[in-house]
Amino acid sequence: MQTAELINKLQQVGFKEYESKIFLVLLKGSALSASEIAQKANIRRTSVYEVLKTFASRGFCNEIETNTILKYEIIDPRVISDKIERELKQNNLKNIESLKSIFSEIGKLYKSEESNGNSNVNIELIRGFNKHRQEKFIELLKSAKQEIRFMIRLEGYVSEEIDTNAKNFIKNGGVIKSIYEANLNFKIIKDNSRKDATLEDLLRLCGKFEKYGEIVRISEIELPNITIFDKKIVFINIPDRTVPRHNNADIIINNESFANRMMDLFNHYWKNSKQIREMKNQDYQNNGDKAINNKKFKSKKIINV
Repeated sequence: MQTAELINKLQQVGFKEYESKIFLVLLKGSALSASEIAQKANIRRTSVYEVLKTFASRGFCNEIETNTILKYEIIDPRVISDKIERELKQNNLKNIESLKSIFSEIGKLYKSEESNGNSNVNIELIRGFNKHRQEKFIELLKSAKQEIRFMIRLEGYVSEEIDTNAKNFIKNGGVIKSIYEANLNFKIIKDNSRKDATLEDLLRLCGKFEKYGEIVRISEIELPNITIFDKKIVFINIPDRTVPRHNNADIIINNESFANRMMDLFNHYWKNSKQIREMKNQDYQNNGDKAINNKKFKSKKIINV
């Protein structure tokens, strides 16, 4: 590897240009004086002294006293690597602590001032990575007081664990009514690995949700991903595989009149859906998996956006 390339790589891990050059000179030689190092690195001797002082204080090299001058000898580079790794970790922890402290203070300013503008319709578009969109959804879930209505299409990996926020909402007297789309376009953990779900898995999942107090129906009609909070706020998930993931979007509409229209839509699907026991009694037990797979639905569980 050429010297210029090595210098560039050292700079990537925090060395400055002169430090990189002097480090490589020390690495190749044995005990060297500052003058010898300056000559080999093609750097002024005054600059070399500053770097050597830093290296010695960080434990990268040893100062060797002779009868006339000081000489410098690099230590085992593996030891230096460990030292730098510890420094990086310590600095990273300090930066994280500073970040938490700062945002703990400025977090108090979040929504501390109400807008003077009044609007009958409050529409919010959330575009970006799934994590941030999920946090917004959870914020709405935690703010709900009385009732949440889900229309859900499962997709990707679906955990069998009951969502803690939903569990607490029910425990505190809230009502959750959910319609799950009867599709099998998702995976669950079986035998310590992710496997395609079957109709039996879908019914078992819905049974678990029902056991924890959720009122569940299953729809054989394709569903939109919509959640209605307290008959006032509507969260609409808009999956679109034709655009990049970071351009996917959700819409939040804070308007009671619109929420009531979405309640009408929810009730329409609710009346045309089935209870779990009704699904179990159908011929789906034998050939339902094949019938459902042929629908080619593209779906996503809105609580895991």
